[in-house]
Amino acid sequence: MTTALISHSDCLNHVTPEGHPERVARLEHLLHALAPLDLLRLAAPPASDADIGRIHPQRYIERIAAAEPAEGETQLDGDTWMSPGSMQAARRAAGSVIRAVDAVSSREVSNAFCGVRPPGHHAERETPMGFCIFGNAALAAQYALDHHGLSRVAIVDFDVHHGNGTQDLIWDEDRVLLISSHQSPLWPGTGDATETGGHGNVLNIPLPPGSDGAEMRAAYEAQVFPRLNAFAPDLLILSAGFDAHTDDPLAQLDWNTEDFRWLTRALCQIAAKHCRGRLVSVLEGGYDLAALAASGRAHVEELIEAGK
Repeated sequence: MTTALISHSDCLNHVTPEGHPERVARLEHLLHALAPLDLLRLAAPPASDADIGRIHPQRYIERIAAAEPAEGETQLDGDTWMSPGSMQAARRAAGSVIRAVDAVSSREVSNAFCGVRPPGHHAERETPMGFCIFGNAALAAQYALDHHGLSRVAIVDFDVHHGNGTQDLIWDEDRVLLISSHQSPLWPGTGDATETGGHGNVLNIPLPPGSDGAEMRAAYEAQVFPRLNAFAPDLLILSAGFDAHTDDPLAQLDWNTEDFRWLTRALCQIAAKHCRGRLVSVLEGGYDLAALAASGRAHVEELIEAGK
């Protein structure tokens, strides 16, 4: 058994304007950092309309496809852009999580990391936002339920920004537990602890600006791990954002690389306990290139160790 790295060069063809934080270099730096590691490298297939239609209506998919420019760049909202190649990149990102769920479900691999972009956790059912086009983590969960017949799937989102899109997409799905830790106050302004889902299936953990790794560890030990153990998921999905790092320019949490390592190890232990190790991680944020590369590598190193 091993760990899969699922990616595709098409994800580098999603180009944003000069100075935009969600840029091609993010994935280039991360994949370079992962290059020496012992991973099963798999190509992310493009998700079909039927795949994406598990969480987004067809009219939304068609609207996004129609918005892709023939040349240059165009805005979907104040933060989210498309260029020629963006739709295929978004399809590959969505397809990566489907490939990952298949791989861990069939025991082809123990766990998987999807090194893809654009990210997904801000994309709501019919609204692209926050650099995100399709809800990759939510799609992974819905696919696991529908296609593989799982009973319970948990998503843990440790990106520094609240995963409002994932929350919107799973709000009424009682078979999915979403847990999000995030800085608050911070964009997008959602993720209050009072937001608990249509079936009590959402746990939001707002962390104040300046919170460090010790505070994060205490919150996870007090709230996240007990809730995951009580839920006993069949599959664990991670929205792996690395922008809570102290060097990240878009937020003010003070985690370091070893905090991401600790958190990954603890979540892998929960996956081993309840999911036979089945865990799918998908890249979300992380905008300081060095911090992203170091923290992402630590994250994947822990996946490899857990998958042995």
